[in-house]
Amino acid sequence: MHTKNGNTDPAVNAENAAGVLSSLPPETRCKALENIAEGLLRRKDEIFEANAGDMSAASESGLEAPLLKRLLFDGSKLNDCVGGIRALISMPDPVGRTLRRTELSPGLILSRVSCPIGVIGVIFESRPDALVQISSLCVKSGNACVLKGGSEAARTNSALFKVITDSARGILPDGWMGLVETRAGVDELLKRDDCVDLIIPRGSNAFVRHVMDNTRIPVMGHADGICHIYVDARANMEMAVDVCIDSKCQYPAACNAVETVLVHRDAAPKFLPPFKQALDARGAHMRGCPRTSEITACEPAGDADWDTEYLSPVVSVKIVDSIDEAVNHINKHGSHHTDAIVTDDDSAAEEFLSRVDSADVFRNCSTRFADGFRFGLGAEVGISTSKIHARGPVGIDGLLTYKWILRGSGQTVAPFASGQESFTHREMPLP
Repeated sequence: MHTKNGNTDPAVNAENAAGVLSSLPPETRCKALENIAEGLLRRKDEIFEANAGDMSAASESGLEAPLLKRLLFDGSKLNDCVGGIRALISMPDPVGRTLRRTELSPGLILSRVSCPIGVIGVIFESRPDALVQISSLCVKSGNACVLKGGSEAARTNSALFKVITDSARGILPDGWMGLVETRAGVDELLKRDDCVDLIIPRGSNAFVRHVMDNTRIPVMGHADGICHIYVDARANMEMAVDVCIDSKCQYPAACNAVETVLVHRDAAPKFLPPFKQALDARGAHMRGCPRTSEITACEPAGDADWDTEYLSPVVSVKIVDSIDEAVNHINKHGSHHTDAIVTDDDSAAEEFLSRVDSADVFRNCSTRFADGFRFGLGAEVGISTSKIHARGPVGIDGLLTYKWILRGSGQTVAPFASGQESFTHREMPLP
């Protein structure tokens, strides 16, 4: 790595740009985002050509179908990216918002104000649209970024990086976005705790653990997406089938796709046959516990299935005797990502929502709603199953921290320490 006077180290360049970027007015950052959206549309052919090269190479190498689907960057994904950018533009500016004001004493006012984290390093999987989402979120939140995508998407990522940085040139500071293209570059990035403020890894459990074990930089993210749906005894069966099918089949390779369906014993005879029929119609496969196989023909599920993120059209099914058993199963085998209950029983729903220890807990809706764009967060930089700073889909708010600003008029501590003066600690209205 180069010294801070060098100009070829993306982490250093990002650190140098971060101070300028954080102080840009919101109109400037929104202008950059609009230019990026227009640039992506105008230069879509070169992006699609690069993606075709990645898709061809990945197919020849035997990349699995779910990963190929993630790798594809077509017109639909381009339109989604542009729509996400324009949704960001329309959002209120998140930087410099006063979150709290307190009068410590007359004329001494303390404010808590939102501000960017600084330099965000994101290492993500084979989805090239993630590069667009992450960089756009960083622009809106005033953060510089250093990105590393999957090697199978190298051509697409390089093309997107060039279009985005070209489109923002002259509006955003040089170096605000860096691209790491080698595995050795990742190892170097993880050492740059002098430049990088936060690492967000998106990938396998083993990869996330590798990142955590090899950096002193704070790490935010999730490893697995082992999501559950519990079909309660008092569920509407038609709704339960629809929700479970959408959660599994709408996009099986997503981290918020359901992997295990738990069914109350009283609901199982009514739910399982139509659910199996709907799975068969979509080319999906069921693996069931012994009690499940007594009701409908399916592959047997082994102990490993309850801890497996399939990322494919496969779902495991287990019959349980109570909501208590369902909650305990989820908290033991889940990844604290997204879990849902289908029920018409308000009491059962509230028990589930309060006891399941996950970042996202839903009632009567698909787990696929666990997404920054769908949450109205302006796309997402990732999903966090951590319990500090940010949890669930990480959008704009997760890329911000805050600072304390104290405005006085010559006050000193001595009179307060001696008892001559006293604190009022009066909450004040926000501006």
